[in-house]
Amino acid sequence: MSQDFLPFTRPSIDEQTIGAVGEVLRSGWITSGPQVREFEAQLSAYCGGRPVRAMSSATGAMEIGLALADVGPGDEVITSPLSWVATANVIVRAGARPVFVDVDPLTRNMDPALIEGALSPRTRMLLPVDLAGLPVDRDRLYAIAREHNLRVLEDAAQSIGSSWGGQRIGATGDLISISFHANKNITTGEGGCLVLNDAEEAKRCELWRLQGVERLADGGLDATLAGGKHNLTDIAACIGVGQLRRLEEFTLRRRALVRRYFERFDRSLGCQLPLEDFEHSNWHMFQIVLPAHIERADFIRAMHAAGIGVGVHYPAIHLLSFYRGMGFRPGEFPHAERIGRGIATLPLFPAMTERDVDRVCAQSARILQQP
Repeated sequence: MSQDFLPFTRPSIDEQTIGAVGEVLRSGWITSGPQVREFEAQLSAYCGGRPVRAMSSATGAMEIGLALADVGPGDEVITSPLSWVATANVIVRAGARPVFVDVDPLTRNMDPALIEGALSPRTRMLLPVDLAGLPVDRDRLYAIAREHNLRVLEDAAQSIGSSWGGQRIGATGDLISISFHANKNITTGEGGCLVLNDAEEAKRCELWRLQGVERLADGGLDATLAGGKHNLTDIAACIGVGQLRRLEEFTLRRRALVRRYFERFDRSLGCQLPLEDFEHSNWHMFQIVLPAHIERADFIRAMHAAGIGVGVHYPAIHLLSFYRGMGFRPGEFPHAERIGRGIATLPLFPAMTERDVDRVCAQSARILQQP
């Protein structure tokens, strides 16, 4: 791959953070320890003082969130069909059944107007997804949850730095899972966290996070539940501390680049651009939906040949083989299916320049205008 290849994303890790990771490696304490505690403290401060527990992945955070809400066999969880497949997988792994509702064609998030029609006596939880960092309407979502006495687990994997009602995502609400995967707005390489409601819930989260083990005063231990292994390392947490320090800088830069996209992208090409929301979104991704007559694979190949990376986030979950095996069929969620067929993620990351955006827009136009 040439040096001028423009990927669809790339993390920005400064020399200060790289040096700090070296100090952690030299310290001899590289698994969960003081850096994890520091990262959790800073995340808690960011989330308005709420308890936060760091995880090895946001998938693990969602699994624990479901366990904390006692979601299990026979239960149903309402979620979006337009997300990374982990959103539905964690529901299945808990023994429950995902109940999909179609997305709003403008926001591409689960349509709150369709939630109540999907409720049943078995519904235990709502699991909304903030696609590309644009938050689901929290006011409508939580009004439904309160009316029907449902827990909410926010799949906010992509939305750190976003806000709703003037409050940061993570500062309000029920359980919130955030990702720090390599392609997220801030990263720990791999990792995530779960924002919790109180100290008692945080203690239970710690048990689920590491084998259900409680340390005893005499040096022994007890295991009180069948927990897993979801702890974050100090190496990863050290990266997270450095990244969190730059979150506002990254968010402002992303917004500036997206404004450039909206200015320069040729709207006559027939692509559906994302909702132009600079109040709530952190602009985790800039995603277009290609016209129906354009083969996405051809577009991606042509862009790649021109030195530009394009991602696909995401195909509709219910059309994947495993979920078809559960009885889901094409045509059930037409908006998600249409978007999932044509969605393409264009390059967006803080180190990009305005010239990079111009290049992406110009190359997209050249490819899409070809007969």
